[in-house]
Amino acid sequence: MNKNIDYTALGKRIKNKRIEKGFTQEQLGELCELSAAHIGHIERGTRILSVDVLFRISQALDTSIDWLVFDSVENKHMLNEINSVLKNTDKTKVTTFLNTVRILADNIDKL
Repeated sequence: MNKNIDYTALGKRIKNKRIEKGFTQEQLGELCELSAAHIGHIERGTRILSVDVLFRISQALDTSIDWLVFDSVENKHMLNEINSVLKNTDKTKVTTFLNTVRILADNIDKL
């Protein structure tokens, strides 16, 4: 697998999540023990984050690192959504759904 991190996109996701949470750059910086200027550089994609900084930001924003880095759905949200869809479904359909997911997971690289 040869994927590079898009720091500009990562910064935009951090900024959007920060705004969604109602934080200023200063407030996020305080929570993460970083300056507001550093947060600004991260949000513009002009700074490469250490794992430690990425972890602190994800914790402060109450989101997963995978969502910040790869824009993927958070597992908790995804599982809650699946649960709500299958909640009142009969057992046969749930089994069919699970089997389909297993087949897709086993063959995802072939798609």
